[in-house]
Amino acid sequence: MSEPPVRSLPSRGPAAGSRLLDVLLTTEPRQRQRLSMAGLAAVLMACCMAAMHIAVAAGLTEPGPVRIWTFLSGGGLLVVYALIRSGVSQRWADPSLTLPQIVYAIACDAAAYAIGGQARGIALPILAVILMFGMFGLSTRQMFGVMLYAMAAFGLAAVAAEWQGDAGHSTGLSLAYGIMTAVVLMGSTFLTTRLQATREELRRQKYELARALEHIRELATHDELTGLLNRRHMLELMRLEQRRASRSGLPLVLALLDMDHFKAVNDTHGHAAGDHVLQAFAQAVRTCLRDGDVVSRWGGEEFVIMLCNTPPDAAHALLERLRQAVAQLRIPHPAEPPRLPADRSATQEPLRITISIGFALHRPGEHIEATLERADRALYAAKAGGRDRIVEGSAPLDPDTVAACKIGG
Repeated sequence: MSEPPVRSLPSRGPAAGSRLLDVLLTTEPRQRQRLSMAGLAAVLMACCMAAMHIAVAAGLTEPGPVRIWTFLSGGGLLVVYALIRSGVSQRWADPSLTLPQIVYAIACDAAAYAIGGQARGIALPILAVILMFGMFGLSTRQMFGVMLYAMAAFGLAAVAAEWQGDAGHSTGLSLAYGIMTAVVLMGSTFLTTRLQATREELRRQKYELARALEHIRELATHDELTGLLNRRHMLELMRLEQRRASRSGLPLVLALLDMDHFKAVNDTHGHAAGDHVLQAFAQAVRTCLRDGDVVSRWGGEEFVIMLCNTPPDAAHALLERLRQAVAQLRIPHPAEPPRLPADRSATQEPLRITISIGFALHRPGEHIEATLERADRALYAAKAGGRDRIVEGSAPLDPDTVAACKIGG
């Protein structure tokens, strides 16, 4: 007979341990990190307490002061844990209580030096460990303050040790301890200064890299001269909006805009003036359009506007407002070299421009390129009809009219 299969019961140990950690450290990530660091500091302090009690067992120092010191050190750790765990510390500038923990730990360490007897040398590595926490959590200014505070605390501890006159005590040994204490404090402060400088440099480089990436992203999607979307990005947005319009059934209108006789502006006033005109026109378009409308520089002096959820009548009214706003523009010439006040003949009149517009309503099932083609034909019709006007796309123009419009600009 075959043996029945053995059913393994799920282990509850890890789940119980996880629940215990959630109770002790909470489930909020920031609080959990703060309490974890406080827990690490408590473990290190427990090791220091153990070292002091080993010194007591070895007869190197008196047990009474060490017991009091242990009670006060452990009590301070519990107070810190309670303040962080309860959320009270979140009301303060430093929710982790880094500086208060370091200040209290240094005071406890100085007290350990004072009562440590022949084992007081163990206070120095404890001090180094305390200052290591300060390197990552304190500013350079705070670290200098901690250094001065620690020097004062250990100075008082050294005076107390001299006054007690423990067995085996010598002034030379106290002087050596004092020198090593100063070395530890100055070395930690110097390393903190270097670490803060490195972090600041990394922060600056990160900011500059983010700006460079943003600039690259801007160049990839926008026209550098006008700041409008470029042709490639506009095509992507139009295809995306085409799919949305097909699903929703909402109207989508595409409009092609072309500046009338723009070539004459470049030929007469120079390309700098032409660039100035393009920038002024782009600003006027932004002012007239709604938040949901999208405009791009299609090429040269030609622009495309995508009007989402807009019926033809509303599109015509909006484009008419834009046409009138452009016709009312008075564009000053780019900055010229300074002239004498009497040279009034050199003053140039502001530049004026008009635009021709063709637009078309996107038809269900139609490719976006076909809608653009109908808007383009409407634009040629506007130019053939005298320019500075709006035409809605429907029937195609004959080739001779299209060629004449292309030559006329």
